[in-house]
Amino acid sequence: MDSPKAFGPGQNGAVRFTTTHWSVVLEAQGESPAAQEALEKLCRIYWRPIYAFVQRQGIGPEEAKDITQGFFADLLERKSLSAVRREKGHFRSYLLGALKHFLADERRRAMAIKRGKGQRLIPLEELSANERSEMEPADSVTAEQIYERHWASTVLERVLSRSKDEYRAAGNAALFDSLKQLLPDEPGAPSQADIAAQLGMTENAVRQAFHRFRQRYQSLLREEIAHTVATPGDIEDELRHLIAVVRA
Repeated sequence: MDSPKAFGPGQNGAVRFTTTHWSVVLEAQGESPAAQEALEKLCRIYWRPIYAFVQRQGIGPEEAKDITQGFFADLLERKSLSAVRREKGHFRSYLLGALKHFLADERRRAMAIKRGKGQRLIPLEELSANERSEMEPADSVTAEQIYERHWASTVLERVLSRSKDEYRAAGNAALFDSLKQLLPDEPGAPSQADIAAQLGMTENAVRQAFHRFRQRYQSLLREEIAHTVATPGDIEDELRHLIAVVRA
């Protein structure tokens, strides 16, 4: 996971806050087609933290998959999201709270998990064997901590993926592959001089390219966070929370 230094405040860090996935859901209280589409998109992006939390309850991988699918099927069928206001409009907090209620209801009813009428809403088959083992951490880690860590990882992976797509579209895939290694905490990262020699650039050119890379990274990070909060004022709070999770 990237160091907080990689996404600290930058000169161009402000995000133009217009309509985002979560604000669409909140405004319509989940009752419009656009709100349902926005909520489903968020669920497809942030299913890994849910799966990790479920597994931490002592549930095996296959049953955890079923519960995860059942939870999202239940969430997407709801007609009202009024409880969101109690969580300050953060999708991260709402999703975890909704999951806890779902698990409690399922335990109380002692009934079979709803499986979304056969639909596989979330691409759980994307889990690699390595990811599954990572979701089975040491006993000292709580389910909430696991959820938060996977949430942060998902956000950062989304940011890096979007950055990669932009560099590729501009014909700069090799430059991206080199610059991403300069992000803090990358093991065995080359120096800027190494990258300059490899790409046939001057060190100053690499330095400027990395400066632009970091600025865009910070901007993309704020855009991703903006999609999960209700108001512009929530972005910085959520960013600080993400940094705290990464540092923990």
